[in-house]
Amino acid sequence: MKRIHYIILSCLSLSAISAIAVLEFPQTEISNGIVRARLYLPDTVNGYYRGTRFDWAGVMPELEYKGHSYCGQWFGTYSPTLHEAVMGPVESFSPLGYEEASPGKGFVQIGVGVLAREDGTPYAPFHTYRILNGGDWKIKKRPSKVEFIHTLRDTAASYVYTKTVELIKGKAQLVLTHSLKNTGSRPIETSVYDHNLFLLDHQLTGAGAVIIFPFALKEEGKSRGIGDLAVIKDNQLVFQREFSKREQVYTILQGYGSSAKDYDIKIENRKTGAGVRITGDQPLSKLVCWACPTTFTPEPYIQFRINPGESFNWKLTYEFYTCEISK
Repeated sequence: MKRIHYIILSCLSLSAISAIAVLEFPQTEISNGIVRARLYLPDTVNGYYRGTRFDWAGVMPELEYKGHSYCGQWFGTYSPTLHEAVMGPVESFSPLGYEEASPGKGFVQIGVGVLAREDGTPYAPFHTYRILNGGDWKIKKRPSKVEFIHTLRDTAASYVYTKTVELIKGKAQLVLTHSLKNTGSRPIETSVYDHNLFLLDHQLTGAGAVIIFPFALKEEGKSRGIGDLAVIKDNQLVFQREFSKREQVYTILQGYGSSAKDYDIKIENRKTGAGVRITGDQPLSKLVCWACPTTFTPEPYIQFRINPGESFNWKLTYEFYTCEISK
């Protein structure tokens, strides 16, 4: 994220930008009477997000629960191909076959398609690559859920990727259910992380923002902003003050084990009382935390390998709640 430049926007400005975008792109709304969410839909011509870093399914500009807002535009400049022009619990896979592809040939970004490697430089997630084969998208909409099906058939890789975004009946829960079937001739070995790009009540990152884990935290390697902008307190990453426009926090964290029980993360804004708990049914393979002036986000990774003809399934659950407001 180090090449991103931010414009610090007021709450009013953030809301206004989001409102402008409402009618311009294919989208749908879901609700279970407790939680309401709006999602942008994949579209190769008119879609809100047409970048090559994140899965196109599930970009969420709006989610509301008990008068609290959880999603919104956290970045200052918009373009459909801008790598960070995404909102909500968006996901990104590590690319398939980049090292093997020669310049001009294809590698695969799951949830996007086959992309063209441009030259001999390493893969750059912040770069927008030319799409050679975008596959086919099918979308099934229901009042409380949306199912996205991305089918890719290519010599680089073939798969059927199904992602369902559902608000659970009678609960303040959003569930992301995934299935990836390898329909090609070579194994698919990748990792996927959720960026969790929430904007809680349109508040800037600062005192009152906290990320909570079920284990004691340890830094891995060199961090940025720890000790000043944020501090580690046992199992919590606690933010200390508002950021200037170029300040960021970046840290890789350890302390989790080999069980899925450690995929249990809470994000809270203790100024307004908005909270969300994120649980996964797979063990963590890597854990990053990143924050800028407008969002603070845990990035939990899982890793898997799928042999030809086999499938891999995983699930993430988001439970929304209200927390105690700090005095």
